Formats: sequence, structure tokens, C-alpha cells
Amino acid sequence: MSDTEPTARTGAGAGAEAGPGTGANAATSAGTGTARAAAGLRLVADATAHLLRSVAELPPEAVAGPSALPGWTRGHVLTHLARNADSLVNLLDGARTGRDIPQYATPEARDQDIEDGAPRPLDLQLADLHESAERFTMAAAALDDAAWGAEVRHRAGYVFGAFEIPWRRLVEVEYHHVDLDAGYTPAHWPERFAVVEFHRLTAALDSRAGLPALLLVSDDTADRAHTGTAHVTPGTPATPDGAAGDDTALTVEGPVRALTAWLSGRSDGDGLQVHRAGVQLADARTALPKLPPMG
Repeated sequence: MSDTEPTARTGAGAGAEAGPGTGANAATSAGTGTARAAAGLRLVADATAHLLRSVAELPPEAVAGPSALPGWTRGHVLTHLARNADSLVNLLDGARTGRDIPQYATPEARDQDIEDGAPRPLDLQLADLHESAERFTMAAAALDDAAWGAEVRHRAGYVFGAFEIPWRRLVEVEYHHVDLDAGYTPAHWPERFAVVEFHRLTAALDSRAGLPALLLVSDDTADRAHTGTAHVTPGTPATPDGAAGDDTALTVEGPVRALTAWLSGRSDGDGLQVHRAGVQLADARTALPKLPPMG
């Protein structure tokens, strides 16, 4: 994300533009990359259809109203989603042709495009969102196995496999659909999306210094992850709630969608329970630590 783009929590990225490793970042064969891309594209198609329905149902004046992102209207969010799709078309075209096509012309042009497009009326926003999604779909359809296995360059400079592009688009659509503050919430996220993002976000946080020890447990999918493990003495016994042996360690438990919503800055902890040394704390929202910026 750019320095000027607002975030759901201070410094937290939407996901797709925030850092490497979205969805799957391991080396992959051409056939596996194509399969992963195809699975991601199916999820993108469903998510985009939901998004377009939500936008079509907005009253015309809503586009100028505030979004859940500080300083951004819904028009900013919608314009960003459309321009993000076009930026990923650039990367898809680069993978297909073997050229190093920049995701955006410049960071300044990216930000200016969002500002210029934000005030547009709802009908133009909706048309732009639909047309840019179509361009993304068509560009993806043009890639063969070899192209999906190619490497492309993120606007921040690092390279990643083209097969990750569909998941990166999915992350943008799902998170920013919530950010529109138009009735779509983390509870609407597909389970697969919430589970993958749960693991991606906890893995990113695990490398951050200054976090208290956390054990995060999904009570509906049985997924779990540790963060802040550097603050736990290795080899010490586990507490009754499963956190490594540190009386200050917290166990955060709840549905995987609620966990991912908190980790991504789309929730203050609603639907979660927090325990310390087996004792439930009264208010999860005040017991949860402040998460560091995600990029």
C-alpha cells in the first residue's frame, strides 16, 4: 500500500498490495500454478459478483459517504478496486508476454487516479468496476501454463509467481467490500478465504517484534496459530489452554472469520474470547493487544 492510502487499522494493508506471499508463495510446477490460479479465479468471480450486487443496491448519494477507511469515501474504495484490477492486468500481460510491465506507472499516478475517480457518480463507478473486472478476467484467460509459472514484479519491487495474482485480487475484493460499509461484513467471507488469510496474517505477525505471545484458535474450523513466540521461553510447559508456558500469554478463540477480521483490522474483536492461563477475560476488545502495522 502507499503511504497515503488509509487503512482499516493504522498501517494495516488490505492484503493484496501489502506484501509478498499472498495465498501461496512456495515454488510450484507449471501445472500446479495453473490449477491454483484457476481455483483463485473462481473465487474472484464469485466475490466480484457479490461486490457488484452490493454496489448496484447503493443509493446514489452513498458513493460520497464515508467508508470504513479513515479519510476515504466509498468512491475512493470503488475507484481503488477498479484501478487495482487494471494494475493486475498489467502484471498478467507481463507474465504472458515476458515483459517487465510495471503494476502502476508511478506511485504518484496511482494515488492521483484514485483521487480523480473518487467523486464520480455511482453509475460511473459501477460501470468502471464492472469493466475493469472484465478486463481482468479476459487477461487471465489469455495465460497458459508457462505464463502462470512466470514471475512478475510487485509495485514495491519484489517478485512473485503469476499464479498468485488471482488470490491477490480476491484479497482486495473481499477486504474492500467490507470497507465499503454497505452491509457486507466479515461474516459473509467464504470460509476458504478466511482460513487462508488467517494463516497468512498470523505468519506475517509472527515475525514482528514486540507482540505478546498469542495462541489463536478457530472454534469452527480447528485452525490454530501462534504469534509472538519470541516472547515465550522455549521448552517451558504449556498452560492448560494450550499456550506455550508463559503466564502472560493470551489465547484468542472464536470463529475463523472473526479471527481474520481482527487480524486484518476489520474488527475490534467482536465474537472473540480471550483467556490468560485458562481464565476468560471479561472484554475481548480491551484485552486484545494492539497489532503492529501490516505494511
